[in-house]
Formats: sequence, C-alpha cells, structure tokens
Amino acid sequence: MRAVIYLTVILLLAACKQKNSSVSGDQGSQGMRVEYATGFTVRRTPEYTEVRIRDPWDTTKLLQRYVLVERGKELPAGLPEGVLVRTPLKRIAAATSVHCGWLDMLGVREEIVGVCESRYIDVPFVQEGLKAGRIVDVGEAAAPDVERLVELNLDGMVTSPLSNAPYGRVEKTGIPQVKCVDYMEPTPLGRAEWIRLLALFFDRETLADSLFAETVKAYEDVKALVKDVQARPTVVLEKKYGAVWYVSGGNSYMGSLLKDAGADYCWKDDPHAGSFPLAFETVFEQGGEADYWLMKYNRAQEMGYSDLKSEYAPYANFAAWKNRRIFTCNTGIVPYYEEVPIRPDYLLKDLVKIFHPEVLPDYRLRYYRPME
Repeated sequence: MRAVIYLTVILLLAACKQKNSSVSGDQGSQGMRVEYATGFTVRRTPEYTEVRIRDPWDTTKLLQRYVLVERGKELPAGLPEGVLVRTPLKRIAAATSVHCGWLDMLGVREEIVGVCESRYIDVPFVQEGLKAGRIVDVGEAAAPDVERLVELNLDGMVTSPLSNAPYGRVEKTGIPQVKCVDYMEPTPLGRAEWIRLLALFFDRETLADSLFAETVKAYEDVKALVKDVQARPTVVLEKKYGAVWYVSGGNSYMGSLLKDAGADYCWKDDPHAGSFPLAFETVFEQGGEADYWLMKYNRAQEMGYSDLKSEYAPYANFAAWKNRRIFTCNTGIVPYYEEVPIRPDYLLKDLVKIFHPEVLPDYRLRYYRPME
C-alpha cells in the first residue's frame, strides 16, 4: 500500500480533542498530545525527544524509555536515561506483518532490510524484496537469528513483544528495539494512534498525524451512523481451539468495536481488556442464542456450514448456525491483520453492514462474508 499525504485532514487534528487526552511535558519542553492511546507518552525538548512506553503487563512500570536525537547533531549534555536512538532510522528489521504495513504507509519501506517469519507476511513489497535479496528473513519473531541481525548492520528493529520478557541475545547486540505493544490497546483508535509513535523514529510525524486524522474522522463518521439504533443484535465471536474457546472481554479491542457497530456483545459486561479461555459449554450457555456469529480463520478454502459441523458437531446447536447468520473472515485471503490495526474504520464498516445493512445499502463487505 502506498502512503498518501492527506493535506486536507491535517486540520482535523485540532478537532480531535478528547477529554482523556494525555500531554507529557515539563518546563522547557513540550509534550505531544496523545489523543486515544494509553501506552505511550512523548516529551520534546530542543535537543532531544523522550518517548516512554508503559509496560502493559505492569502499568506501574515502563517497558522502555527512548531518547531520540537527530542524526549529525552533537549529543547534548545531561541526556536522561534511556535507549539512545539516532533519527531517522535508516536500516531496520521488522518483526511483524502489521508493522511492515505501517512503515509502508509512512513511506519508509526502503529502510526495511530484514523481517521475521516472512512466511506470515502477506505484504507484496516484502515478498518482492525477499525474492530479490533486498530483504532477509532473520528467523522467528520471539528468537531472531542474532548473527543475521548483526550482519545486516541495523540501526533499529521494530518488535512486538508478547510479554515484558527480554529478547535474550538480541538485547546484547545493542540494536535499539522499538517495542510496539499497540495490540494491547483496549480501543481501535488507541491502537491506530501508535503510527504516530512509530513515525517519531523516522521523522515522519506530519504524515503520521494526517493519516491518523483521516482514520479518526472515518471511524467517527461510521460510528455516528448507528449511534441511535434501537435494535442491537447479540453477537458471539470466534470458535474453540483445542479444548478451549478464547473469548474477548467486554473492555477489549473487539468489545469496543462491536459496541461502536451497534451490536450487543454477549460478553459486553465482562471486565477483561483482552481475551480469556472458556469451556465450550460455558460459551454456549451465554452465546448459544446469539443473533450473529463472527469468526476468523486461515485456510486455503473458505469454510462452509458443513465444514464447521464436521469440525465439531455441537456447533450446529448455535442459533446463528441454525438461522444461517454466521459470517467468516479468511485471513489467509484478505489483508485483515495488515490493514485493521491502522484502519479500524474498514472493519467497523463491515460490522455495521452485517448488523445494520440498511445503514450502508451500497457497501460491499471487505473482510467478512456470509458462510455458505
């Protein structure tokens, strides 16, 4: 995807003031106003920019602190503690497909010389770069090949840690890791705002601000379409894996999306901000009569009702199965994970079309399809 500068939407930033906006700063410095994200703060001074990323697993601590100093400038005296990063980054590795997409939108795809787990990255320019030898696969995201990383002479690596555990040998290389824990944000716009943080490391703040402003406006416009709907259909999500069914909590990313889409999520009152495991029987007891059932999977062929029943016969007892109201998203075919984190308005439109089709009569679903 090509990054496009939407000049007209820059003005929208001034209008996107939220009551819970956080501004970090002190005397002699200026904080970047963070409108929706809860996981990072930014403090600017004439000599450097300080970025703090909160530890989402222990919010009383910091996951990482960065001190960004422009390339070519003499290091100022009295820098605060933190990982020193010379900006803009020029040679980087990216651990996830999501962040490859974000970097592409920021116009810095040429800076990517390494990726993790390339088999999962459905981004055309990355696959082309791998074939041409411009990009190298550096191994598994949780344990990259340190020798390859060193050989690439990187000045940064964009990672997405699954916990606050260190990256082992990677930490010892001295390669700065931009630890993006955007996926831990509880709201769609909170996660999307992390493109503004990533942009700081590449001097692309103006572009990121304009892209994010466009996302905010598009999301709020779709949300407004169903703000006053009276009928809110009940919804259950996903399916079981192995012995358990992972359910999104009421305060989770998907919980927020379903609420904004005018739906009545079966676990809307659950306090979890992430997913948690339940037994099939528990899910059926609470969601068996849900009006709609949405699920994602990754497989070569689309899944039909007969496939679902063959996989686990009790699925056929759900009301949504009986009433043919199951919608599926095959992430192996559509760019769900590449697009949704930065453009949640695309997914919101799909959800509104499913639950309230009369509101978007001419819209065609982007990710989901009715199960056949």
